[in-house]
Amino acid sequence: MYVAVKGGETAILNSYRLLAEQRRGDTAEPELSVAQIRAQLKLAVDRVMTEGSVYDPELAALAIKQAAGDLVEAIFLLRAYRATLPRLGTTLPLDTARMALTRRISATFKDLPGGQVLGPTYDYTQRLLDFTLLARGDASVAAPTTAPLADAPATTPRVVDLLNQEGLIETRPIPEGDPAPADLTREPLRFPANRATRLQNLARGDEGFLLAMAYSTQRGYAHSHPFVGELRLGTVAVEIVPEELGFAISIGDMEITECEMVNQFAGSKQQPPQFTRGYGLAFGHSERKAMAMSLVDRALRADELGEPVESPAQMQEFVLSHSDSLEASGFVQHLKLPHYVDFQSELELVRRMRATAASHPSEETTLGDDA
Repeated sequence: MYVAVKGGETAILNSYRLLAEQRRGDTAEPELSVAQIRAQLKLAVDRVMTEGSVYDPELAALAIKQAAGDLVEAIFLLRAYRATLPRLGTTLPLDTARMALTRRISATFKDLPGGQVLGPTYDYTQRLLDFTLLARGDASVAAPTTAPLADAPATTPRVVDLLNQEGLIETRPIPEGDPAPADLTREPLRFPANRATRLQNLARGDEGFLLAMAYSTQRGYAHSHPFVGELRLGTVAVEIVPEELGFAISIGDMEITECEMVNQFAGSKQQPPQFTRGYGLAFGHSERKAMAMSLVDRALRADELGEPVESPAQMQEFVLSHSDSLEASGFVQHLKLPHYVDFQSELELVRRMRATAASHPSEETTLGDDA
Protein backbone atom coordinates (compact mmCIF):
# COMPACT_ATOMS: atom_id res chain seq x y z
CA MET A 1 0.00 0.00 0.00
CA TYR A 2 1.20 3.51 -0.72
CA VAL A 3 2.04 5.51 2.38
CA ALA A 4 3.03 9.11 2.90
CA VAL A 5 6.78 9.69 2.80
CA LYS A 6 6.87 13.42 3.55
CA GLY A 7 5.02 15.82 5.80
CA GLY A 8 5.34 18.08 8.78
CA GLU A 9 6.49 16.01 11.74
CA THR A 10 4.31 17.87 14.21
CA ALA A 11 1.22 17.51 12.02
CA ILE A 12 1.83 13.79 11.62
CA LEU A 13 2.30 13.27 15.37
CA ASN A 14 -0.94 15.15 16.00
CA SER A 15 -2.65 12.90 13.47
CA TYR A 16 -1.45 9.87 15.43
CA ARG A 17 -2.86 11.33 18.63
CA LEU A 18 -6.23 12.10 17.05
CA LEU A 19 -6.36 8.63 15.55
CA ALA A 20 -5.75 7.06 18.97
CA GLU A 21 -8.50 9.20 20.48
CA GLN A 22 -10.91 8.22 17.71
CA ARG A 23 -10.06 4.55 18.16
CA ARG A 24 -10.63 4.70 21.92
CA GLY A 25 -13.92 6.57 21.62
CA ASP A 26 -15.86 7.73 24.67
CA THR A 27 -13.69 7.03 27.71
CA ALA A 28 -16.84 6.73 29.81
CA GLU A 29 -17.45 3.40 28.07
CA PRO A 30 -15.37 0.31 28.90
CA GLU A 31 -12.52 -0.28 26.48
CA LEU A 32 -13.01 -3.15 24.01
CA SER A 33 -10.38 -5.79 24.72
CA VAL A 34 -8.56 -7.98 22.21
CA ALA A 35 -10.00 -11.03 23.97
CA GLN A 36 -13.53 -9.72 23.45
CA ILE A 37 -12.91 -9.07 19.76
CA ARG A 38 -11.46 -12.55 19.34
CA ALA A 39 -14.38 -14.22 21.10
CA GLN A 40 -17.31 -12.10 19.92
CA LEU A 41 -16.31 -10.79 16.47
CA LYS A 42 -15.25 -14.18 15.18
CA LEU A 43 -16.32 -13.73 11.56
CA ALA A 44 -14.34 -10.49 11.25
CA VAL A 45 -11.31 -12.17 12.85
CA ASP A 46 -11.58 -15.08 10.41
CA ARG A 47 -11.68 -12.78 7.40
CA VAL A 48 -8.61 -10.85 8.58
CA MET A 49 -6.71 -14.11 9.12
CA THR A 50 -7.63 -15.39 5.67
CA GLU A 51 -6.73 -12.29 3.69
CA GLY A 52 -3.81 -11.52 5.98
CA SER A 53 -2.40 -15.02 5.38
CA VAL A 54 -1.74 -15.65 9.07
CA TYR A 55 -3.68 -18.14 11.18
CA ASP A 56 -3.56 -16.43 14.57
CA PRO A 57 -6.90 -15.29 16.03
CA GLU A 58 -5.26 -13.17 18.73
CA LEU A 59 -3.11 -11.21 16.28
CA ALA A 60 -6.06 -10.77 13.94
CA ALA A 61 -8.16 -9.43 16.83
CA LEU A 62 -5.32 -7.07 17.80
CA ALA A 63 -5.15 -5.80 14.21
CA ILE A 64 -8.92 -5.17 14.18
CA LYS A 65 -8.68 -3.19 17.41
CA GLN A 66 -5.71 -1.17 16.17
CA ALA A 67 -7.52 -0.47 12.88
CA ALA A 68 -10.70 0.61 14.71
CA GLY A 69 -12.69 -2.03 12.85
CA ASP A 70 -11.37 -1.24 9.36
CA LEU A 71 -10.84 -4.80 8.14
CA VAL A 72 -8.74 -3.83 5.10
CA GLU A 73 -6.40 -1.84 7.35
CA ALA A 74 -6.32 -4.76 9.79
CA ILE A 75 -5.37 -7.11 6.93
CA PHE A 76 -2.57 -4.70 6.00
CA LEU A 77 -1.27 -4.70 9.58
CA LEU A 78 -1.32 -8.49 9.79
CA ARG A 79 0.43 -8.94 6.44
CA ALA A 80 3.08 -6.43 7.43
CA TYR A 81 3.72 -8.43 10.59
CA ARG A 82 3.77 -11.67 8.60
CA ALA A 83 6.62 -10.31 6.49
CA THR A 84 8.82 -10.19 9.60
CA LEU A 85 8.31 -13.84 10.56
CA PRO A 86 10.89 -16.56 9.82
CA ARG A 87 9.81 -19.62 7.90
CA LEU A 88 10.54 -22.72 9.94
CA GLY A 89 9.09 -25.40 7.69
CA THR A 90 6.36 -26.51 5.32
CA THR A 91 3.31 -28.47 6.39
CA LEU A 92 1.85 -31.47 4.64
CA PRO A 93 -1.31 -30.88 2.56
CA LEU A 94 -4.37 -30.67 4.79
CA ASP A 95 -6.43 -33.86 4.81
CA THR A 96 -9.89 -32.29 4.89
CA ALA A 97 -11.56 -35.69 4.63
CA ARG A 98 -10.55 -36.11 8.29
CA MET A 99 -12.02 -32.77 9.30
CA ALA A 100 -13.83 -32.70 12.66
CA LEU A 101 -17.06 -31.24 11.29
CA THR A 102 -18.98 -28.37 12.84
CA ARG A 103 -21.08 -27.72 9.75
CA ARG A 104 -21.55 -29.67 6.53
CA ILE A 105 -24.20 -29.13 3.87
CA SER A 106 -24.79 -30.07 0.26
CA ALA A 107 -27.19 -28.56 -2.26
CA THR A 108 -26.84 -31.51 -4.62
CA PHE A 109 -27.81 -34.53 -2.48
CA LYS A 110 -30.39 -34.56 0.28
CA ASP A 111 -29.25 -37.77 1.95
CA LEU A 112 -25.53 -37.79 2.56
CA PRO A 113 -23.34 -40.42 4.18
CA GLY A 114 -22.82 -38.82 7.58
CA GLY A 115 -25.84 -36.56 7.18
CA GLN A 116 -26.30 -32.84 6.73
CA VAL A 117 -25.04 -30.79 9.70
CA LEU A 118 -26.46 -27.27 9.83
CA GLY A 119 -24.17 -25.96 12.57
CA PRO A 120 -23.94 -22.20 13.23
CA THR A 121 -25.37 -20.23 10.29
CA TYR A 122 -27.36 -17.11 9.47
CA ASP A 123 -29.03 -18.95 6.59
CA TYR A 124 -32.26 -19.61 8.48
CA THR A 125 -32.51 -16.39 10.48
CA GLN A 126 -35.17 -13.79 9.65
CA ARG A 127 -32.69 -10.90 9.38
CA LEU A 128 -34.65 -8.87 11.89
CA LEU A 129 -32.83 -6.56 14.27
CA ASP A 130 -32.62 -8.14 17.72
CA PHE A 131 -33.21 -5.21 20.04
CA THR A 132 -32.54 -7.37 23.07
CA LEU A 133 -28.86 -7.04 22.16
CA LEU A 134 -29.12 -3.35 23.04
CA ALA A 135 -29.68 -4.30 26.67
CA ARG A 136 -26.63 -3.80 28.85
CA GLY A 137 -25.02 -6.68 30.67
CA ASP A 138 -24.21 -10.22 29.64
CA ALA A 139 -26.97 -11.95 27.72
CA SER A 140 -27.20 -15.61 28.59
CA VAL A 141 -27.06 -18.11 25.76
CA ALA A 142 -30.29 -20.04 25.38
CA ALA A 143 -30.08 -23.69 26.33
CA PRO A 144 -30.21 -26.10 23.39
CA THR A 145 -33.66 -27.47 22.68
CA THR A 146 -32.46 -30.71 21.13
CA ALA A 147 -30.23 -33.51 22.22
CA PRO A 148 -26.54 -33.07 21.36
CA LEU A 149 -25.40 -34.58 18.11
CA ALA A 150 -23.51 -37.84 18.10
CA ASP A 151 -19.80 -37.67 17.49
CA ALA A 152 -18.98 -37.40 13.80
CA PRO A 153 -17.00 -40.23 12.22
CA ALA A 154 -13.24 -39.82 11.89
CA THR A 155 -13.54 -39.69 8.10
CA THR A 156 -16.61 -38.33 6.31
CA PRO A 157 -17.04 -39.28 2.63
CA ARG A 158 -17.14 -36.40 0.17
CA VAL A 159 -20.15 -35.64 -1.98
CA VAL A 160 -18.02 -35.76 -5.11
CA ASP A 161 -17.19 -39.38 -4.28
CA LEU A 162 -20.82 -40.21 -5.06
CA LEU A 163 -20.41 -38.76 -8.55
CA ASN A 164 -17.02 -40.44 -8.92
CA GLN A 165 -18.72 -43.81 -8.59
CA GLU A 166 -20.45 -43.19 -11.93
CA GLY A 167 -17.53 -41.40 -13.53
CA LEU A 168 -19.63 -38.26 -13.90
CA ILE A 169 -17.18 -35.78 -12.40
CA GLU A 170 -13.62 -34.98 -13.33
CA THR A 171 -10.82 -36.57 -11.35
CA ARG A 172 -7.50 -34.84 -10.89
CA PRO A 173 -4.94 -37.33 -9.58
CA ILE A 174 -1.60 -35.92 -8.43
CA PRO A 175 0.86 -36.49 -11.29
CA GLU A 176 4.28 -38.08 -10.87
CA GLY A 177 6.89 -35.51 -9.94
CA ASP A 178 4.27 -32.86 -9.23
CA PRO A 179 6.29 -29.68 -8.57
CA ALA A 180 5.87 -27.66 -5.40
CA PRO A 181 3.54 -24.69 -5.93
CA ALA A 182 4.99 -21.23 -6.32
CA ASP A 183 4.89 -19.02 -3.21
CA LEU A 184 3.14 -15.76 -4.04
CA THR A 185 4.47 -14.18 -0.85
CA ARG A 186 8.01 -14.57 -2.17
CA GLU A 187 7.64 -14.66 -5.96
CA PRO A 188 5.85 -12.15 -8.22
CA LEU A 189 2.67 -13.14 -9.99
CA ARG A 190 3.33 -14.15 -13.59
CA PHE A 191 0.91 -14.96 -16.40
CA PRO A 192 -0.32 -17.39 -17.41
CA ALA A 193 -0.67 -18.58 -13.80
CA ASN A 194 -1.27 -22.23 -13.01
CA ARG A 195 -4.17 -23.28 -10.83
CA ALA A 196 -2.13 -23.58 -7.63
CA THR A 197 -0.97 -19.99 -8.04
CA ARG A 198 -4.47 -18.79 -8.86
CA LEU A 199 -5.89 -20.44 -5.74
CA GLN A 200 -3.25 -18.75 -3.57
CA ASN A 201 -4.17 -15.41 -5.08
CA LEU A 202 -7.90 -15.98 -4.59
CA ALA A 203 -7.44 -17.12 -0.98
CA ARG A 204 -5.73 -13.79 -0.16
CA GLY A 205 -8.11 -11.80 -2.38
CA ASP A 206 -10.63 -9.26 -1.16
CA GLU A 207 -13.90 -10.95 -0.26
CA GLY A 208 -16.03 -8.16 -1.74
CA PHE A 209 -14.21 -8.29 -5.08
CA LEU A 210 -14.45 -12.07 -5.29
CA LEU A 211 -18.12 -11.91 -4.35
CA ALA A 212 -18.77 -9.50 -7.23
CA MET A 213 -16.86 -11.71 -9.65
CA ALA A 214 -18.72 -14.80 -8.41
CA TYR A 215 -22.05 -12.99 -8.76
CA SER A 216 -21.22 -12.09 -12.35
CA THR A 217 -20.70 -15.77 -13.18
CA GLN A 218 -24.15 -16.58 -11.82
CA ARG A 219 -25.69 -13.88 -14.01
CA GLY A 220 -24.40 -15.48 -17.18
CA TYR A 221 -20.94 -13.96 -17.55
CA ALA A 222 -19.01 -17.24 -17.45
CA HIS A 223 -21.27 -19.86 -19.05
CA SER A 224 -21.49 -21.88 -15.83
CA HIS A 225 -24.36 -23.36 -13.86
CA PRO A 226 -23.02 -24.06 -10.36
CA PHE A 227 -24.24 -26.20 -7.49
CA VAL A 228 -22.77 -26.38 -4.00
CA GLY A 229 -21.45 -29.92 -4.01
CA GLU A 230 -20.32 -29.61 -0.42
CA LEU A 231 -19.60 -26.90 2.10
CA ARG A 232 -17.64 -27.91 5.21
CA LEU A 233 -16.68 -26.08 8.38
CA GLY A 234 -14.53 -27.75 11.00
CA THR A 235 -11.08 -28.28 12.40
CA VAL A 236 -8.31 -30.18 10.71
CA ALA A 237 -4.89 -31.31 11.90
CA VAL A 238 -1.81 -29.44 10.69
CA GLU A 239 1.11 -31.83 10.20
CA ILE A 240 4.79 -31.54 9.38
CA VAL A 241 7.54 -34.09 8.78
CA PRO A 242 10.66 -33.08 10.76
CA GLU A 243 13.88 -34.13 9.04
CA GLU A 244 15.21 -35.71 12.21
CA LEU A 245 12.10 -37.90 12.60
CA GLY A 246 11.13 -38.79 9.05
CA PHE A 247 7.42 -39.20 9.82
CA ALA A 248 4.46 -36.85 10.21
CA ILE A 249 3.55 -35.26 13.52
CA SER A 250 0.63 -32.97 14.32
CA ILE A 251 1.55 -29.46 15.47
CA GLY A 252 -2.00 -28.29 16.12
CA ASP A 253 -5.52 -27.97 14.79
CA MET A 254 -6.88 -25.25 12.54
CA GLU A 255 -10.46 -24.26 11.78
CA ILE A 256 -11.19 -23.94 8.07
CA THR A 257 -14.09 -23.59 5.64
CA GLU A 258 -13.95 -25.66 2.46
CA CYS A 259 -16.27 -25.46 -0.54
CA GLU A 260 -16.46 -27.63 -3.63
CA MET A 261 -18.67 -26.23 -6.36
CA VAL A 262 -20.01 -28.58 -9.04
CA ASN A 263 -20.49 -27.21 -12.56
CA GLN A 264 -21.88 -28.77 -15.71
CA PHE A 265 -19.42 -29.18 -18.59
CA ALA A 266 -20.59 -29.93 -22.11
CA GLY A 267 -17.36 -31.72 -23.00
CA SER A 268 -14.63 -31.16 -25.54
CA LYS A 269 -12.62 -33.12 -28.11
CA GLN A 270 -10.52 -34.58 -25.29
CA GLN A 271 -13.15 -34.95 -22.54
CA PRO A 272 -16.73 -36.32 -22.44
CA PRO A 273 -19.64 -34.37 -20.95
CA GLN A 274 -19.25 -34.40 -17.18
CA PHE A 275 -19.28 -32.25 -14.06
CA THR A 276 -16.27 -30.11 -13.23
CA ARG A 277 -15.20 -28.57 -9.95
CA GLY A 278 -14.42 -25.20 -8.46
CA TYR A 279 -12.57 -25.10 -5.15
CA GLY A 280 -12.39 -22.66 -2.27
CA LEU A 281 -10.76 -22.79 1.17
CA ALA A 282 -10.45 -20.11 3.85
CA PHE A 283 -9.41 -19.82 7.48
CA GLY A 284 -12.11 -20.02 10.14
CA HIS A 285 -15.81 -19.62 9.43
CA SER A 286 -15.70 -17.91 6.03
CA GLU A 287 -18.45 -19.46 3.94
CA ARG A 288 -19.11 -16.50 1.62
CA LYS A 289 -15.41 -16.22 0.83
CA ALA A 290 -14.95 -19.96 0.18
CA MET A 291 -18.04 -20.09 -2.05
CA ALA A 292 -17.06 -17.01 -4.04
CA MET A 293 -13.53 -18.36 -4.38
CA SER A 294 -14.79 -21.68 -5.74
CA LEU A 295 -17.03 -19.97 -8.31
CA VAL A 296 -14.20 -17.77 -9.56
CA ASP A 297 -11.76 -20.69 -9.56
CA ARG A 298 -14.08 -22.58 -11.89
CA ALA A 299 -14.51 -19.56 -14.16
CA LEU A 300 -10.73 -19.13 -14.43
CA ARG A 301 -10.42 -22.71 -15.72
CA ALA A 302 -12.05 -21.74 -19.02
CA ASP A 303 -8.80 -22.00 -21.01
CA GLU A 304 -7.96 -25.38 -19.50
CA LEU A 305 -11.41 -26.75 -20.37
CA GLY A 306 -11.51 -25.29 -23.87
CA GLU A 307 -14.29 -22.81 -23.12
CA PRO A 308 -14.42 -19.35 -24.75
CA VAL A 309 -12.93 -16.63 -22.53
CA GLU A 310 -15.42 -13.79 -22.88
CA SER A 311 -16.18 -12.46 -19.39
CA PRO A 312 -14.08 -10.63 -16.78
CA ALA A 313 -14.36 -13.51 -14.27
CA GLN A 314 -12.69 -15.81 -16.83
CA MET A 315 -9.71 -13.51 -17.46
CA GLN A 316 -6.67 -14.30 -15.33
CA GLU A 317 -5.01 -10.93 -15.73
CA PHE A 318 -8.16 -9.04 -14.79
CA VAL A 319 -9.13 -11.14 -11.77
CA LEU A 320 -5.73 -11.90 -10.26
CA SER A 321 -4.31 -8.42 -10.82
CA HIS A 322 -7.22 -6.67 -9.12
CA SER A 323 -8.28 -9.04 -6.33
CA ASP A 324 -5.85 -7.95 -3.61
CA SER A 325 -7.42 -5.48 -1.18
CA LEU A 326 -4.06 -4.03 -0.14
CA GLU A 327 -2.94 -3.19 -3.66
CA ALA A 328 -6.38 -1.89 -4.63
CA SER A 329 -6.79 0.21 -1.49
CA GLY A 330 -3.26 1.54 -1.73
CA PHE A 331 -3.57 2.59 -5.34
CA VAL A 332 -6.88 4.34 -4.71
CA GLN A 333 -5.76 5.99 -1.46
CA HIS A 334 -2.46 7.20 -2.88
CA LEU A 335 -4.55 9.82 -4.69
CA LYS A 336 -4.74 11.60 -1.31
CA LEU A 337 -0.97 12.21 -1.43
CA PRO A 338 0.42 15.42 -2.99
CA HIS A 339 0.15 15.54 -6.79
CA TYR A 340 0.83 19.25 -7.05
CA VAL A 341 3.34 19.11 -9.91
CA ASP A 342 1.28 16.70 -11.99
CA PHE A 343 -1.88 18.73 -11.54
CA GLN A 344 -0.14 22.04 -12.33
CA SER A 345 1.15 20.60 -15.61
CA GLU A 346 -2.33 19.41 -16.57
CA LEU A 347 -3.82 22.73 -15.47
CA GLU A 348 -1.40 24.56 -17.74
CA LEU A 349 -2.24 22.20 -20.61
CA VAL A 350 -5.98 22.83 -20.22
CA ARG A 351 -5.37 26.60 -20.15
CA ARG A 352 -3.40 26.41 -23.42
CA MET A 353 -6.11 24.28 -25.00
CA ARG A 354 -8.78 26.80 -23.99
CA ALA A 355 -6.70 29.67 -25.33
CA THR A 356 -6.21 27.85 -28.63
CA ALA A 357 -9.91 27.06 -28.88
CA ALA A 358 -10.81 30.72 -28.17
CA SER A 359 -8.43 32.02 -30.87
CA HIS A 360 -9.65 29.49 -33.46
CA PRO A 361 -13.38 29.04 -32.72
CA SER A 362 -14.05 27.22 -36.01
CA GLU A 363 -11.45 24.51 -35.29
CA GLU A 364 -11.85 21.60 -32.90
CA THR A 365 -8.91 21.02 -30.57
CA THR A 366 -8.57 17.76 -28.71
CA LEU A 367 -5.97 16.42 -26.37
CA GLY A 368 -3.26 14.80 -28.45
CA ASP A 369 -3.71 16.90 -31.62
CA ASP A 370 -0.46 17.57 -33.44
CA ALA A 371 -1.63 20.93 -34.82
